[in-house]
Amino acid sequence: MTIVIIANGAFPRKEYPKYLISSADAVVCCDGALAALEKRSIVPDVVIGDLDSICQHSLARFKGVKVHDSNQENNDLSKAFDYVMSNYSGIDSIHIIGATGKSEAHTIGNLSLLMEYEKKYDLSAKGINVDIVSDYCTAFAIAGSCELHIGTGRRISLFSPDPTLTIRSSGLQWPTDGVVFDNWWKASLNIASDDVVSLEFNHPSQALIILD
Repeated sequence: MTIVIIANGAFPRKEYPKYLISSADAVVCCDGALAALEKRSIVPDVVIGDLDSICQHSLARFKGVKVHDSNQENNDLSKAFDYVMSNYSGIDSIHIIGATGKSEAHTIGNLSLLMEYEKKYDLSAKGINVDIVSDYCTAFAIAGSCELHIGTGRRISLFSPDPTLTIRSSGLQWPTDGVVFDNWWKASLNIASDDVVSLEFNHPSQALIILD
C-alpha cells in the first residue's frame, strides 16, 4: 500500500510528485493544504489537523473524512504521519508532498522530521519507505549502513545531528570518511561517482539524505 501525505507547503508543478498523488492508495491531507487540493479537484481520504484554517463550506463538504487533532505538541505533518501509521496496514511507501517551500523554517523542520519518524517507528526494519518529494529533490532518512542505487552524476547531500557519527563512503566524488557532522553544510552538495553509493556508519544513528 502506498500512502501520500500532503502538507501545506508549495504544491508541486512537476509530473513525478503529481503522479505519486494520483496513483496513491490513500491521500491524507493536512488541513492547511485542503484548499490546494480543492483547487485541483483532488478528493482526499482523510483531512487532519486542528481544522481552524478550513472554511465552513469545506468543513461541510468533507464532513465524513475529517479528523480533528488539536494537540499543539505536534505539527500537522506529524499528526498526519501518526494517523497513517496507526490506521493503515500493509504500508510499503509513504510519500510526503508539499512539505517544502513557502517557509524556510517549515522546510528545515519538516525535513528533520524524517529522522524522527525513522527513529520512532523503526521504519527501515519494517520495510516502509518514507520520503519527502518536491519539484527539486527527494529526501529520506537512514538509520545505519546502506547502499544507495542513485546513478552516476546525481547530486547527493548528507546531514546528521550526531557529531559522534562517522560515515565511510564509496561511490562519492568527495568521500565522507573524515567528515565531522557538527554543521549542516559538512557533507552537502556531493556527487555520485558511481551508480551505487555505499555508506558505512560507525554506529547506528540518524542521517538525512537529499537527492537533487
